[in-house]
Order: sequence, then C-alpha cells, then structure tokens
Amino acid sequence: MSLPAALRADTADAADAAVPWVDDPFGRAVRAGRGPLWLRRADGSRLPLEVERWCAPAAGADLGLLARCRGLSAPVLDLGCGPGRLVAELLATGVPALGVDVCAASVDRTTGLGGLALHRSVFDRLPAEGRWGAVLLADGNLGIGGDPAALLARSAGLLAPGGLLLVETAPEEVDEVADVRVEGLDGAGPPFPWARCGPAAALRHARTAGLAHREQWHSHGRSFLALTRP
Repeated sequence: MSLPAALRADTADAADAAVPWVDDPFGRAVRAGRGPLWLRRADGSRLPLEVERWCAPAAGADLGLLARCRGLSAPVLDLGCGPGRLVAELLATGVPALGVDVCAASVDRTTGLGGLALHRSVFDRLPAEGRWGAVLLADGNLGIGGDPAALLARSAGLLAPGGLLLVETAPEEVDEVADVRVEGLDGAGPPFPWARCGPAAALRHARTAGLAHREQWHSHGRSFLALTRP
C-alpha cells in the first residue's frame, strides 16, 4: 500500500530536517580537534564552545570532578560525552564509565581513546536505567533540551538510589533559555533551544526534579554541583 502524497511529503521533510550537533559544524570541529566554534543567539551574541579543551586530555577542574566518581559501587554515565576525555580518564583510573552523545564524531573520538560510548540522545532508552553510581552533566550540558528541570529529572531517573549527579553550571548567576545555533567559520546549523543556569538556578531546578544538594565547588574558573537521588 502506498503512502498518501501528503504523508510522503511530511516524511521526506522530517528526513531532510537538520539536527543540532549533528548537521552543523560541531562534528567537523570534533574531528579536527579544534574550533573556533560558538553558540549564536538570535540577538547575534555568541557563547564560545571550548572544542580544544574538550578534545584534550582531562585536566584542571576535570580532575576534581572525576575524583568524586572514585569508590562508587556502580559505573559512571557521562551524558553528552563529547570527544570523550572524561570517559577515557575514568577508565584509565579504573572507574567503569560509559558516554552518550548524539554526535557520531564524538562517539568515534571517544572510542578512539579507548572509551565506551553510545550514539544516542540522553532522552533515549539507555542501559541500566536506575542503576548508575554517578551521572555527569559537564561542559554546559545542563543546557541540553532547553529545559533544565526536565533534564535533571531524567538524570535522576538514571541514578541508583543514593547515586551522585555531578553538574557543571555557569560560573555566574544566570537562568535563561534561548534559541541558538552552533556556528563555525564554515557555517551554522539549525536553531534549537539551549539553557544556561548558574548555581542558584540549577539548585532550584534540582529541587523541582526531586534531587538533594550535597556539595558546591569552584575550580579553574568553573562551577559545579553534586546532587543526590534520595
């Protein structure tokens, strides 16, 4: 049975639709290991993306973040793992870890470092839901989906009872959602919603998601929270 013409057109449009972080300069930057790359807001302002740092070995504030993953009774899940430096460092120090990312170039780079990664959205079905010892939302990934409370609730559902959710926040106090595009010197991708939260806003969203506050710290100009699933 053939599809109606209107349905065929809708299906073709969906197939041709560009996907943020996939059909934009991000994947090319990850493969090259360098930027420059930005998130461009509709008003023309830009937020830099630290591609070179993400593609380099874990260092600086990364090490304090990952130290909090040692000694857990269950593995670590890195949501939006990017080029895989955190997953690779965890595995190198004997901590079982898995990355998840929608960008195939990120997954390829993670596995090229000897890490493990899945090519999926954080909102797709994932292995061992409700059994992870820690979940990471680093490098601005609290912005995924443009709804921090929903993302934190999703992350909480992945944790084992008493598990740790380690979240990097914006260093300044901000709570915003904006439509942005990934932009490089070779063009820009499609628009999508993205959020930025400072520590206070992230804690408000965490309470909405049923998470408890354990710790807050700053390191090398970056800001972090440790949250727990009661």
